[in-house]
Amino acid sequence: MAYTASVLTISDKGSRGERVDKSGPALVEALTNAGYTVIHTEIIPDEFHIIAKALTNSSDQLGANLILTTGGTGFSPRDITPEATQSVIERSTPGLVEYTRQESLKITPKAALSRAAAGIRGKSLIINMPGSPKAATEHIGFLLPILGHGLDILLELDGECARP
Repeated sequence: MAYTASVLTISDKGSRGERVDKSGPALVEALTNAGYTVIHTEIIPDEFHIIAKALTNSSDQLGANLILTTGGTGFSPRDITPEATQSVIERSTPGLVEYTRQESLKITPKAALSRAAAGIRGKSLIINMPGSPKAATEHIGFLLPILGHGLDILLELDGECARP
């Protein structure tokens, strides 16, 4: 099945046109190469209500199967993407960010500083990605081999959780 995706870049400077977004396009390219149809991209500021609204729009109005955010997962006082994500999800999926953090720690100890969140809203899976293009590409690379199975179950295309 071809899944649909939305990619949201969370960046004050990017939203003001002061910085070129490289992470969003890197995620779009990775998703497209994996067969996903990217139906929406957007660059928004690090503002709680704007992030929450963009996430709910991508899920509730656009019906994206997968919603990736990039940016806003670190220690900066403006990094609130995980909190905005947690405010709109209905069920948490911590294993996804635990897995990407574990794999990233093999590359850099700074991966331990990630505060990313992931969860389900309706029929959409939302995952926070790092803001750096390199790290975002690595994270989606870790997840792509398993996302299809999870999305099939979420979309009720496959009810079997444990299969060889």
